Amino acid sequence: MYSYKSRIRYSELDESGHLRLESLLDYFQDCSTFQSEDLGLGVDCLKERHLVWVMSFWQIVVERYPNLGETVTIGTAPYDFKGFLGFRNFLMTDEKGDRLACANTIWSLLNTQTGMPVKAPEDMREKYILEPKLDMEYASRKIQISENMEQQEKVPIRPRHLDTNHHVNNGQFVKIAIDSLKSSGRIKQLRAEYKKQVVLGDVLTPYTMIETGNKTTVALKDGTEKVCCIVEFQEEGDQIK
Repeated sequence: MYSYKSRIRYSELDESGHLRLESLLDYFQDCSTFQSEDLGLGVDCLKERHLVWVMSFWQIVVERYPNLGETVTIGTAPYDFKGFLGFRNFLMTDEKGDRLACANTIWSLLNTQTGMPVKAPEDMREKYILEPKLDMEYASRKIQISENMEQQEKVPIRPRHLDTNHHVNNGQFVKIAIDSLKSSGRIKQLRAEYKKQVVLGDVLTPYTMIETGNKTTVALKDGTEKVCCIVEFQEEGDQIK
């Protein structure tokens, strides 16, 4: 498994002094980016080939949120290719090697000139050495939403929401969803299903719904009421209120 070490920074903490969920997601995303760059398959390589990996699904399971200053190891490994889809695990451990969090992700490879999905080139498949799937409970990539959801404050898309692909970064979707919650307890699992790309100048409207089983679902819709992303949060204890 490709990995790197880091320390939890003050800027990454929530008000309780623990790592924020969205910061954990950023650690995982950075890890896969570092691996791709080190393999010569990074941003510049993809741009030359008119390719881009687009996130289709996140599942993050948290065992414990680390505290300020803790040294952590972040790792990632691809475990399968199916057509234009790539499957990748993530793992964060503490100094003792105990699991703090793990994740499953599904990515789609697109041709930026046509917007169509394409199969990963052979050299890419060779460099991304596949490893066994991480031992975790794998959730469905499809998230159901209800018609009876509560509309929240609209969010205009600003330059800070974008990444090098000039679209809203997958982590920013999650941050917008978190901000739409009035309050929340400690999240033990996140699922995010990405359905439509969003660009500068668009406006997202979050719609929220509290469900049974300590879950809250957030649907992020564009100006035409099309669903762009669905995020599901599951708490450790009480429901999100």
